[in-house]
Amino acid sequence: MNWHTLSKEGVLKELGSDAEKGLSSAESSARLLKYGHNKTVEKAGKSLFEKFLGQFKDFMVIILLIAAAVSAATTMISGEHDWLEPLVIIAIVILNAALGVIQESKAETALEALKTLSAPHAKVKRDGQVQTIDAADLVPGDIILLEAGDFIPADARLIESASLKCEEASLTGESVPVEKDADAAVSPDAGLGDRRNMVFSGCSVTYGRGVVVVTSTGMSTEMGKIAKLLSVTEDTRTPLQLKLEKLGKALGVLVLGICAVIFVLGLTLGDKSLPLSERVMDMFMTSVSLAVSAIPEGLPAIVTVVLAIGVQRMVKKNAIIRRLPAVETLGSASVICSDKTGTLTQNRMTLLKIYDGERIVELGKESGERAEKVLLYGSLCSDGDAYYEDGKLMLVGDPTETAISAALLKYCGVPKKQADEMYLRKGEIPFDSDRKLMSTINEIDGKLYVLVKGAPDIVISRCSSVDAESALKANSQMAKEALRVLGVAYKQIDEIPGRLTSEEIESDLEFAGLVGMIDPPRKEAEEAVRVCQKAGIKVIMITGDHIETAVAIAKQLNILTGESQAIEGKQLAAMSDRELEENIERFSVYARVSPQDKIRIVQMWQKKGHVVAMTGDGVNDAPALKAADIGCAMGITGTDVAKGAAAMTLTDDNFATIVAAVKEGRGIYANIKKAVMFLLSCNFGEVVAIFFAILLGFKAPLTPLMLLWINLITDSLPALALGVEPIESNVMDQKPRSKEEGIFSGGYRLYVACLGMLIGVLTLSAYLFGLLLSGHSYGMSLAFIVLALSQLVHSYNMRSKGSVFKLGLFSNKYLNGAVLISALLMLIATLTPMRALFGVEQISAAHWLIAVALSLAPLLINEIAKLVQELLNKREEKSA
Repeated sequence: MNWHTLSKEGVLKELGSDAEKGLSSAESSARLLKYGHNKTVEKAGKSLFEKFLGQFKDFMVIILLIAAAVSAATTMISGEHDWLEPLVIIAIVILNAALGVIQESKAETALEALKTLSAPHAKVKRDGQVQTIDAADLVPGDIILLEAGDFIPADARLIESASLKCEEASLTGESVPVEKDADAAVSPDAGLGDRRNMVFSGCSVTYGRGVVVVTSTGMSTEMGKIAKLLSVTEDTRTPLQLKLEKLGKALGVLVLGICAVIFVLGLTLGDKSLPLSERVMDMFMTSVSLAVSAIPEGLPAIVTVVLAIGVQRMVKKNAIIRRLPAVETLGSASVICSDKTGTLTQNRMTLLKIYDGERIVELGKESGERAEKVLLYGSLCSDGDAYYEDGKLMLVGDPTETAISAALLKYCGVPKKQADEMYLRKGEIPFDSDRKLMSTINEIDGKLYVLVKGAPDIVISRCSSVDAESALKANSQMAKEALRVLGVAYKQIDEIPGRLTSEEIESDLEFAGLVGMIDPPRKEAEEAVRVCQKAGIKVIMITGDHIETAVAIAKQLNILTGESQAIEGKQLAAMSDRELEENIERFSVYARVSPQDKIRIVQMWQKKGHVVAMTGDGVNDAPALKAADIGCAMGITGTDVAKGAAAMTLTDDNFATIVAAVKEGRGIYANIKKAVMFLLSCNFGEVVAIFFAILLGFKAPLTPLMLLWINLITDSLPALALGVEPIESNVMDQKPRSKEEGIFSGGYRLYVACLGMLIGVLTLSAYLFGLLLSGHSYGMSLAFIVLALSQLVHSYNMRSKGSVFKLGLFSNKYLNGAVLISALLMLIATLTPMRALFGVEQISAAHWLIAVALSLAPLLINEIAKLVQELLNKREEKSA
């Protein structure tokens, strides 16, 4: 039902209600049974146990669990009672699951916050009496009495209104209180922000009073519809999660395939003199070793820790991350849908221009006695105050009035309070939405003056002394610049009338001038938009404000350029999904949009393959914040609902902070990629060493416990250190990563394969050298040392695609520390009695030198390859 299109009488008739008496107790009880309580219905959340089980869906974790089970089974069959290996694997899996549960437990608070936005009580007419009841007991047809300061408990149609203004920013995005009028005629396709004869649940009354009839309660209200959207909008998986999941599946299939091949080869090529059962058990254990070597056990934990470190860095840059993967998602963002008010703008109405009756004066560049007079009279005829407290400008009252008082303070040096004391107010006629005027009587220099401010056309029409044509032209010029314009007029009177009436006071006025104000763009927003465009990120403005205002701000920030267009919510609603998908890239500004429109815009960009970041502060933004790849809520002006639905909160409500966070996100992804590539190349080296040893007819050169030690102790610390590598300076000069871009893009697949092959060959060479000198056990000991040390040296290769010597070999202090600690742990594992646990023999000093020399090879060979590549690139540039 379009309640806003019906007359007051029509609404009351439709709802079967009486404006004077309200509903009867019996009728309200019957309707409560029919419609239910005026509350939002909550979707049941996951239990702690369900969250814990959910962490085991990852394919890589499943392979690890299988490896642990197989290891435990072989331990039982062999009767060796060596449970260390399966217990270590299980401990890793449980630790990772615990981290995931902790992270997920911080989630869904949006619906809970919606509950707190419900008014606890409402003043209603029932049985002909005014009663105060629980807001939860309201039903359609109830008559509610509203006054300034009241929270609106349900959606309702106005029956009476007197200078009523409502704050609807959290629902519609409207930056200033909306004037309401019970008699307003509203078109059927009007958006929420334009339904001036309606009030909405979750909003508040800022001025005046009204009587309304409830049209919708609970989940049927506009706020309830948003709650419903929140419950059905699923969280999107981040690009990194998808890539690591894909990698995990690929590794799992690869591991199973290689294990099967090794098992068959071992049985076929192995020592036929041994009993079949013994050969099967040997190859089974070798296959387990291979599974352990191929899977980077520490990867999930390392990614989590690197993201957590990134979160801490972002806190210092005014961005609080609620979901860890969101850090990386920011770096993938190719579209940022930003709210206008407070994010791209200052969220403070600012007076920019004055028409002083002769010319338009731009404040800050020029002034004059006439312009100052307009400011003074406008401020005296206002209740909004502006003053400094501890060096900070404080604004109290209606935004348009505080803008006038702030300009008087800034440009004339006169505080509002001082002006009121100098020129005492003797009487007033408050603002009225019918008159669209406010008038005061002040004593100025011993004389009485009527001061009037209000809608420019009405003020001009009440003046007898005015160049109406010039004034209306100035009004039109300022309005085209999306300035909110007010007229100011005055007249001298001899005495204060016994009864103040508009007819007597607000007529035969002298025109003083016009004041033009706007919520201006943030100074840093223009540069932030420029950085985004350079980085290949499209910035889109989505606002509940009027299209003229949105277009003016968008042009100033270069969001709206020659090619792009602006569109209103009602035009958007008229477009089919196919039409919108075909034209989505044409639009850069969306005005007067609904919550459903915002979700539609976000999902359409996602359908085009883009990673979408969405900012917002109101309840109306919450579903889109949740639907976006990354939702960014405002910390200062944002509602709890918006913060609960978003993955990130900006503590300074600043668009520039999002751009800084995108840079951080890109750097974090690059570092995670370095860590992942390092771990995979190391693990590939382990697979190569074992695979070719078996292929050549030898035993496995490394035990599962040796591999676990290297994967968890030796590899993990350098991988973590790579995760905090300083962000490269040119990271914002690159285009956003595509959702489809694999983790091996940029030639990393070949890079990982070559370096992994090199590490594997060096390890196998050390094993064969030891095998020839002193047998299998000595060969394993040398292979263990070379594999561990070569991987530590290799970690320096992963810092940059360029020469690490140009970057500064030891410039990452965290990597230096990690390599040193890992090397010391390796020495403990091979030189102390602890070596018996790993089956390591005493190695001679000469053989230690050989092992160290082999371990340095990955760095030296890689640097030579980088130098050759650099020379080839320079030759190509010259020839081009």
